[in-house]
Amino acid sequence: MDFEFVKNIKIVIIDVDGVLTDGTIYIDSQGCETKAFSVLDGTGISYLHRAGIKTAIISGRNCNAVTHRAKELGIGDVYQGIKNKLDAYRQILGKYALRDEEICYIGDDLIDLPILYRVGFSVAVANAAPIVKRQSDYVTKARGGYGAVREVAEKILRFQDKWHLIMERYQKPPEKERR
Repeated sequence: MDFEFVKNIKIVIIDVDGVLTDGTIYIDSQGCETKAFSVLDGTGISYLHRAGIKTAIISGRNCNAVTHRAKELGIGDVYQGIKNKLDAYRQILGKYALRDEEICYIGDDLIDLPILYRVGFSVAVANAAPIVKRQSDYVTKARGGYGAVREVAEKILRFQDKWHLIMERYQKPPEKERR
């Protein structure tokens, strides 16, 4: 598949349940909801930011854990409790004066389809609903909550020839001359 269109991506918008998490919702005996997030995905988001690509979250549910995790990762655009995700999507486009083809969206369920139909790079995670997979440009090898966002981040950065910006700090230093 030709991923030439990935070179235009300026923002990656991410669903939460089933994408940034495995879809499991933990509720303790006091009714507090928590979620488990992958460090791999957080690292991928950091890589996108380092290369100048913005990220945003649009979630159908509200959860304080998402607010906290987004703040940790420097994601400023967080829309929670959104039943019509297209409304939040349009706000993001307007805020940054972006076009559909400059957006990557990562989703997993039917609620994500209206955005997936529009964006320049539509992505379904490996555990997405079958129709979501069929309607997406790319289906990750990793399941949601297990590095799928990292996988997409690396793909975008490589196709935009920005991977070197990430690898610079991990390069092996030149060997010292021996006397």
